[in-house]
Amino acid sequence: MSKKSSSNLYAVIDLGSNSFHMLVVREVNNSLQTVAKVKRKVRLAAGLDAENNLNQAALLRGWDCLSLFAEQLQDIPVENIRIVGTATLRLAKNVAIFLATAEKILAHPVNIISGEQEAALIYKGVAYTSSGQGNRLVVDIGGASTELIIGEQAQAKLLYSFKMGCVTWLNNYFADGKLNQHNFTQAIDAAKAVLNPQLEKYLTIGWNTCIGASGTIQALQEIMVAQGENEQITLTKLHCIQQQAIACGDIENLNIKGLTTDRKPVFTSGLAILTALFESLEINNMFLAGGALREGVIYEMTGLRASHNVRQQTVNSLMVKHQLDLGQAERVKSTALKAFDQLKMTISEDDTQAGPLLAYVSSLHEIGLSIDYKKAPQHAAYIIDNTDMLGFTKAQKQLLSALLINQRDELNLSLLAQQSAISYASALLLCRILRVSYTLALRRTDGTIPEFSLILAEENTLIITLPAQWLAQHPLRAAALASELELQAKHNLVLQVKEK
Repeated sequence: MSKKSSSNLYAVIDLGSNSFHMLVVREVNNSLQTVAKVKRKVRLAAGLDAENNLNQAALLRGWDCLSLFAEQLQDIPVENIRIVGTATLRLAKNVAIFLATAEKILAHPVNIISGEQEAALIYKGVAYTSSGQGNRLVVDIGGASTELIIGEQAQAKLLYSFKMGCVTWLNNYFADGKLNQHNFTQAIDAAKAVLNPQLEKYLTIGWNTCIGASGTIQALQEIMVAQGENEQITLTKLHCIQQQAIACGDIENLNIKGLTTDRKPVFTSGLAILTALFESLEINNMFLAGGALREGVIYEMTGLRASHNVRQQTVNSLMVKHQLDLGQAERVKSTALKAFDQLKMTISEDDTQAGPLLAYVSSLHEIGLSIDYKKAPQHAAYIIDNTDMLGFTKAQKQLLSALLINQRDELNLSLLAQQSAISYASALLLCRILRVSYTLALRRTDGTIPEFSLILAEENTLIITLPAQWLAQHPLRAAALASELELQAKHNLVLQVKEK
C-alpha cells in the first residue's frame, strides 16, 4: 500500500555556495510550523577552478548531500517543493553536469535563480520572520555572493547581489591560512571596492534598522553572547573580534570563545566582508534575522501574507493556542505600559526594545496556566524557551522567559543578568513593573485597577502612590503588596507603598 502524501507539507532546498539546506514546514491555521531542518557543509564554491568549473570533488560532495535530502521529498506533493541554486551554480560553467545528476537524485527540477531573485526572496523571508519599523537594510553574506536589500514591511525598494562571499574571499585573501592584519586589510579593501559602485544608492534611501541573515552574522551573535555582550552587532565589536582572530595566528588554530568548529573555516572571510559593509555604509548596529532565502521561498509557495507586526502576530497566535484570558492579558499589559510610561526616563537610551518587550510579556504572563497554576511562571518560561517565536531574537526570548519566571513568588535575579537583550538595570525595572501590575490586576475585572503613580528613587527604591484609603478598602491586594515588599527586600530592592 502506498503512503498518502500530506498536502499541507512544503519543502525548499537551498543549494548554497557554502552549505546545502533543506527546510520542511507544515501549514497550520495560516501559519507555518517547522518539521525538519537539514544542513550540510558542501563548500561548493571552494571547488571552482580558475575557469569557474566545479571540480569532481565538489560535484561529489553536492550529490552525496542531495542523496540525503531525496528521501524526505518522497512524501511531499510535487507542487509543494522548490529547489533553488544560487551564486556558485550561477558561476559554474559546467553547471549542466551538476544539474543532470542532481535532478535525477531528487526527481525534481533545480531552479538556478538570479542574484536579484535571490535578494528579493531573502527580503521576503526577513519580512515574514523579523520585526522592524520603517526602512530595513537586509544583509546576507553567502559563500559566493552578498545580497543587500532595502525595503519597508514586505516591499523591497532596492536590491543588489554583489559577487563576493565568505568562500570566495577565503580563497582570494586567506588562501595561506594566515590571520594577520595584512590579509584582513586586503580582504576588507577588496570588499569595499566591490560595494563602491552601488554605495550611493543605498546611502540616499537610508534605513531605520539593519538586519543580518547569514551564518557569519549567526556566528558573531553566538560569540558576543558567549563573551557576555548583548546581541547587537557593532563596528567596535567587529574590530575587537578581528583582533581576537589575528591573535590566533592562523585559521587552523582559530579559537575564539563562542565560535563553533563548523563555522571556523569561512568565519574570518565573512568577518572581513561584514566589516567592509559596516565601514562603507556607516551601519550603527545590526540584529540577526529570523529567516532569509529558504523562508522567502516557502512563503512565496504558500501565498501567506506578511504581518505588519510579526512579533504581535506571534504573541496573538500563542494567546489563542494556550487559551489565555484576553481580558486579563489586556488589563495587565495596559497597567504595565502605564507604569513604564511613568518610568521610561530612567531606561537606558540603548534599550529601545524595553517597552515593546514589556507589552509582549504582559500579554503572555498567564501562558503557564495552560499546564498548571502552582508552577505557572516556570511553565511559562519553559513554553517560551521551547517555542519557535517568529520576530523575536534568541536574546529577546531569553528576556521574556526570565521575566515570566519572575512575575510572582520568589525572585531569581540571576536569570535577568544572564539575558543580553537589554541592560540588567532595565530588565530589573521591567520585572518590578510586571510584578506590581500583576498584583494590581488580581481582581481580574475591568475598572478595578486603581490610579497610581510610580517613581524610581535612588538605590533601587520604587515608590508607588495609590488613592487615599485604597489599601484599607482592598485588603487582598494590600496584603499582596505587603508580601511583594518583603520578597523584593530579600534582594535589597525597596518597594514603598504610599497613599495620597
